[in-house]
Amino acid sequence: MPDRHPLSAIVFDVNETLLDITTLEPLFRRLFGTAGVMREWFAELILYSQAMTLSGRYAPFGELAGGVLRMVGDNKSVTISDEDTAELGSLIGSMPTHADVKPALSRLRDAGFTLVTLTNSAPTSSPTPLEKAGIAEFFDQNFSVAELGKFKPHPDTYKMVAEHMDMEPTSLCMVACHLWDTIGAQSVGFKGAFIARPNNNILKATGVPIPNFSSDDLVDLADQIIAENRVIG
Repeated sequence: MPDRHPLSAIVFDVNETLLDITTLEPLFRRLFGTAGVMREWFAELILYSQAMTLSGRYAPFGELAGGVLRMVGDNKSVTISDEDTAELGSLIGSMPTHADVKPALSRLRDAGFTLVTLTNSAPTSSPTPLEKAGIAEFFDQNFSVAELGKFKPHPDTYKMVAEHMDMEPTSLCMVACHLWDTIGAQSVGFKGAFIARPNNNILKATGVPIPNFSSDDLVDLADQIIAENRVIG
């Protein structure tokens, strides 16, 4: 039987969930001769961000991104210049949305939900990545793990959002295309909503929590959330 505890707010991951990281592929094709190295770089970036948190250390996500690019270059005997890491940072800060993002955000906002973001990326000055992508207006607040110095999926990152919003975790739902993100959110009482972007799928194994909602289309995911949680605007 589904959990009928009502939701009040939807928390969105940003990179890859809302913003399309495949737009980084031309840089990796130029540097390495194949766009597929982008996925290797991103997986290493997440690995080392989580390793830093587990070790009680912190470095800004953008600095890790550049450092991991150099590391992947060393692994493949490719020289990465300062200009290359600067280009990566510029591209990350200017990624467009997936096609289903604006319609889904509109539906959720119209249904009465409060919408916020929680990202591993550090805050930036205006124009922010969300402003550049044309979706900043949908969000009431934007949270960054930089405030804590701990990367997702550390439980404290999700607790921070609930505390700042003065809400019980059970009234919040985390939307992400990375299952490790919904796992972390569900560990503190959030509901989890999984959006299956390319190269991201649900892990089915003993002890791994299954998201409360899942789809390969964000509009459909929004409709599922709305159907089970009628919010009066």
